[in-house]
Amino acid sequence: MFNIQYLLISLPVILITISIHEFAHAKVADMLGDPTPRLAGRLTLNPISHIDPIGFLMLLLFRFGWAKPVPINPYNFADSRRGSAVVGLAGPLSNFFTAWVLATAIKFLPFSAMGAGISDIILAVASYAIWINIALAVFNLIPIPPLDGSHILEAVLPAEQAASLQGMAPYGFMILVMILLFGPTQDILALIINSLYGLLLP
Repeated sequence: MFNIQYLLISLPVILITISIHEFAHAKVADMLGDPTPRLAGRLTLNPISHIDPIGFLMLLLFRFGWAKPVPINPYNFADSRRGSAVVGLAGPLSNFFTAWVLATAIKFLPFSAMGAGISDIILAVASYAIWINIALAVFNLIPIPPLDGSHILEAVLPAEQAASLQGMAPYGFMILVMILLFGPTQDILALIINSLYGLLLP
C-alpha cells in the first residue's frame, strides 16, 4: 500500500515514532550520567536530529527500519555494561509504551462523537501508529549490532562472547538486509508484531 494516502499517514507517524525512540535512548543515557547525547544535540524530539536516510526509507518501504544511533560513552556510566543495556532497552520500551497509550485512547476516548469522517481518520492514524511502534520495538530487539537488542544481550553475555558480538558490527547492515529479505524471518517477525498488536487491539 505505497500510495499518497499511505504516505500522508505514514510519514508523520514514522517521524514521531523514531523521535520518541531515540529521545528515550538519549534521555536515559543523560539520566545515567553520560552527557554525550546532549552534547551531540540528540536530547530532543526533533525528527531532523534522528533520521537515518536509509533506515527511514526502509521503514517506509518495508515497515522495518532504524534511526540514526544515539552516540553514548558507556564509560560515563557507573556500570558500563549495565548502563548500555538500560539505554538500549529504553528505546523499545518507549515504543511499547506509546503503543499502549494509543490503544488505551482508542478504547476509551469518544472519537465517534467527532463524526464518522474525522473519527475514521483518527482511528486509522492511531492504529497505524500502534503497529509501527510495535514493529520498531520488536525489530530493534533483534540482537544484531547496531540494534538495541545487541546492547542488551552484551550485558548478559560473558566478556568474550560480548566482544564477539561487538565484532559483528561491520557486518550488521548486511545481516539485517538479509533478514528483511528472508521469507521465514519476515513471517516470524510479522507473527510477533501482529500478535502484540492483537493483544492491544483485540
